[in-house]
Amino acid sequence: MKQYTTEDLRNIGLFGHGSSGKTTLSEAILYSAKVIDRMGKVENGNTVSDYEPEEVKRGISLNLSLLPIEWKGKKINIIDTPGYADFIGEVISAFLAVDSVVLVIDAISGIQVQHEKIWGMSQENNLPTAFVINKLDRENSDFFEILKVIQERFGNKVLPVFIPIGKEANFQGVVDLLNKKAYLYPDDKGEPKEIEIPSELTSSIEKWRQNLIESIIESDEELLQRYLEGEEIEGEEIIKTLKKTFIDREIFPVFGVSSLKNIGVSKFLDAVVEFFPNPKERKPIKVEDIKTGEEKEINIGNNKQTLAFVFKTSADPFVGRLNYLRILSGNLRPDSNLFNVNKETQEKIAQVYYQRGKNQEQTIEVVAGDLCVVSKLKETSTNDTLADKDFLLKVKPLEFPEPVFSVSVIPKSRADEDRMSSALSRIVEEDPTIRIQRNFETNETLIYGLGDSHLEVVVERMQRKFGVNVTLGTPQVAYRETIRTSVKAEGKVKKQTGGRGQYGHVWLELEPLPRGGGFEFVDKIVGGVVPKNYIPAVEKGIRETMEKGILAGYPIVDVKVTLFDGSYHEVDSSDMAFKVAAAKAFKKGFIEAKPVLLEPIMLVEVTAPDSYTGDIISDLNGRRGKVLQIDSMGKLQVIKALVPLAEMLRYSSTLKSITQGRGSYTMKFSHYEEVPAKIQEEIIAKAKPKLEEEEE
Repeated sequence: MKQYTTEDLRNIGLFGHGSSGKTTLSEAILYSAKVIDRMGKVENGNTVSDYEPEEVKRGISLNLSLLPIEWKGKKINIIDTPGYADFIGEVISAFLAVDSVVLVIDAISGIQVQHEKIWGMSQENNLPTAFVINKLDRENSDFFEILKVIQERFGNKVLPVFIPIGKEANFQGVVDLLNKKAYLYPDDKGEPKEIEIPSELTSSIEKWRQNLIESIIESDEELLQRYLEGEEIEGEEIIKTLKKTFIDREIFPVFGVSSLKNIGVSKFLDAVVEFFPNPKERKPIKVEDIKTGEEKEINIGNNKQTLAFVFKTSADPFVGRLNYLRILSGNLRPDSNLFNVNKETQEKIAQVYYQRGKNQEQTIEVVAGDLCVVSKLKETSTNDTLADKDFLLKVKPLEFPEPVFSVSVIPKSRADEDRMSSALSRIVEEDPTIRIQRNFETNETLIYGLGDSHLEVVVERMQRKFGVNVTLGTPQVAYRETIRTSVKAEGKVKKQTGGRGQYGHVWLELEPLPRGGGFEFVDKIVGGVVPKNYIPAVEKGIRETMEKGILAGYPIVDVKVTLFDGSYHEVDSSDMAFKVAAAKAFKKGFIEAKPVLLEPIMLVEVTAPDSYTGDIISDLNGRRGKVLQIDSMGKLQVIKALVPLAEMLRYSSTLKSITQGRGSYTMKFSHYEEVPAKIQEEIIAKAKPKLEEEEE
């Protein structure tokens, strides 16, 4: 691939809901640009962008893919992104790499959840946004009906620049409203043939064109005045003004295509070249000056010193870590040195590559605005900034959603157990939406992700990339045990075996402490009935018993224990005897003190459109939840509630179902509360066999 200037670059992201045809559109683009000699199909598992085995198996995109092409003297970097919510991290990663957002919409299914999310993200990032209505060759597809729905949802400045020729199976071309030209696509090679505008479309074309032209020139007073005086505005002037309104998010152009039949795709690429922004025209990037701590903004390509941002990391078992970079200023060459601003380490850049799907092409220079891949960096990962040593700016990091869906990971063999920790750390490197936690109470390793599909893919990658076989299970809930009343209990050990015996004798008082009180041990021995040198053993016996639990094997908390009496033997008493006596007394007293299980209560915040509030509250109530308050946040409602953790283990899937994927939630530990009697009985009954086995 030849070298291009920053002005000759276009970076666009294909975003949308799952099955909207983004990957097939990518194939059509690659085919039209003669990068590939035949179009692959998702169902055949032979597309350029979906190359991971997990993607081929599922028939969906799981990762973002870089797909650079050359088109009419420009280099267009296309990023194909996943469409399912579990893989939103890949979508977020793409946003700093692109300069324009392209929302791909199925002409039959229309607007779906992911489109709304991407629209919101494009607003937050202030990126120009276009729409591609795809699959216009399908039965029941209707360009104008879908256009109407888009306008109702996203505003009347969503305007077509192409009008389709034909409908459904007869869709065969497009009319370019800006140039008043019609194009037919006689085959799937993507090479259009210019024709006269069909007579039956003439009147509607004029109406749509007038609406588009007037909307474009509204932003320019001089053009508007000339237009009102009867002058026709066209050519370079109208393209230049359209580009400005597009960049400023005043107009959102719509294109109609059939990616499967490769109709309209080449004209869409012409439009990308004509009025989509180059990197220098992108809105400024937020950075922090490391020396001063000052936050400021920079424009891409406005400085000769090198600054690069890592927007994605991939862990490869053969070549190691692959870092995907966006060059923000200066240029990047092989055999150069850059400073990792986040980690404060020097990194050696050996080779630099352009990535297309799974294939790499070595290059000698990457200019500002372009995208590339480097390998074998020692410390660098996603969200890091690389810079020249005297140009220390740190790019504002991407914000990824906090994962709340958790599963336990169980290695299948000892060898898998030995390798699991290393494999999980590599997986976390490439996916910022994964968290790993070791729960020492339940002796489990937990993986947190964005949904069940997300974590299933993690398991498959661990096996394929690192040879680690694991199964997933439901996490155990870390219950606690405590008491509700005060009691006194005696514990005695007395053994005579012919030689030295064992003798220990204690009286304990057990009292409940307030929730969160932990454990308190009080020595009230008077007169040396229990010698001071044995008292630490008494406390140790109590603590060890509390750690193991008595009701169901869970730690005991919120108990005050007072040692107030006992006796000893001059010869037979020992630390061990008093430790065992204390354990016996504590167990006896605990059972008599109206013991109860405690469960962790989580503070849950659910965010969803207002129309789902009633169903969400009803579901939370069914989970033994207590709704605390409901706050408005624009068109969304934020429902705050206290819910037992045991009821939230599979909430992610339920919330998706209730809100059609429009809801999200966070949760954090709040406090412990008593488990209802019936549920407590079930937990104890389930734990009984294990406790009996341990006692044996």
